[in-house]
Amino acid sequence: MFSQKGLNASALIQLAPVRPILEIDKDDKRFVESKEILAGINSIPNLAAMPWENFEHLVRELFAFYFSKIGCEVKVTKASRDGGIDAIAFDPDPIRGGKFIIQAKKNNHVVPISAVRELNGIMADEGAVKGILVTTS
Repeated sequence: MFSQKGLNASALIQLAPVRPILEIDKDDKRFVESKEILAGINSIPNLAAMPWENFEHLVRELFAFYFSKIGCEVKVTKASRDGGIDAIAFDPDPIRGGKFIIQAKKNNHVVPISAVRELNGIMADEGAVKGILVTTS
């Protein structure tokens, strides 16, 4: 007869879960104060006719409204030298979360595939987990 030695772990009920940690650096000098555009949206008959800067703020405001329900924060970047980023969403959830890059393109023509490729490159440079492209075309 063979003698087998084994190890026993303690009962699972005695184990304590470890909360995953997701650290996101939110310190960015590109962030600016956002404007409220959504309140006056009914006075804008055509999104393509609104100034591009207001369109970017509107996109930020819409994503802030959507993401606020799940504990995310959305910030808008300044108009120039923003690295191709119009807004950034921060989702603190360790499973689905991270940094999301948002680009707003107010175009009257179809957005070229190069815009998607550019967004992919920006995501890699910024360490973002998702990229969102919003356009009027």
